[in-house]
Amino acid sequence: MQSPVIVNQIDEDFGRILAAHPSAPRVIDHFDRARPWDLPQETEVLVTRAFRSWAEAPQMDFPHLKWVQTFSAGIEIYPDWLMRDRVVTNGRGLTAPQIAEYVMAAMLLVEKDIFAARTTSLDDWGTRVFGTLEGKTLGLIGYGAIGDAVAKRARAFDMRVLATRRGVWEAVPEGITPCATAEEVMAGSDHVVLAMPHTPETEAMVNDDLLSHAKPGLHLINVARGALVDQAALLRALDAGRLGKATLDVTYPEPPEADDPIWTHPKVLLTPHESYKGGTAERGRFEQKTLNNLSALLADAPLSDVVNLARGY
Repeated sequence: MQSPVIVNQIDEDFGRILAAHPSAPRVIDHFDRARPWDLPQETEVLVTRAFRSWAEAPQMDFPHLKWVQTFSAGIEIYPDWLMRDRVVTNGRGLTAPQIAEYVMAAMLLVEKDIFAARTTSLDDWGTRVFGTLEGKTLGLIGYGAIGDAVAKRARAFDMRVLATRRGVWEAVPEGITPCATAEEVMAGSDHVVLAMPHTPETEAMVNDDLLSHAKPGLHLINVARGALVDQAALLRALDAGRLGKATLDVTYPEPPEADDPIWTHPKVLLTPHESYKGGTAERGRFEQKTLNNLSALLADAPLSDVVNLARGY
């Protein structure tokens, strides 16, 4: 693989960047989003994105394919045959700063709704009551790149941070209080962020039982995957007053059905899976990650952000 055959499904500019690698790869641009699986049999490396069409891919076999690099962090949309028996690396952390800013904006909007406080005439001039993030508790269910980016920003607002994760804490970051369970996080937090991948173990984990442990008035923020949440249970918790607000950048299904009450629920702020957008820095991070991984592959060295298929991320 000293001059590997790479199929590029990002864009033409990215293809030129790959072609300039010292290994002088043969780069094949393939931008058919409807059939991204139509790869040349000689493909050794695939750089791709989470096209919705991947979920409809038929069974295929590419015996020369050694490595798949995805732009997305989540891998649940890709077919099993693409992920198995080869190295798969993902885009973990590429958009964590943008998502963390979205989370901070959501929390500030709940605590200090300056739109509702706006005054437009002498008739509505008067006292407004604002909350604060200072001294409040942020809960993180999932602590990867996104959780870390949110925690750093929350600590700058003098928030207390509780966090739980599936893996072992090799070292607990400064200012983080680790919790053994999601229930513990829900019970002790004013704002909770879901930042876990969608796996069979995490599907519908936010259900009636977990929500029953929520601190009254809790604000739930989902920037992960909609399937983590039982939406009927969420609406029941909101209607009962167990939860105060929900900010959802993801739903299940996505988008919701036309008659889903989640569209207009007064305690729900719904955005169309856009929290990861803003700025262009993630593109540069992806380019560098891919080039570094290509060099590592050719040198038979460890690649970064290798997907653990047993865990699903």
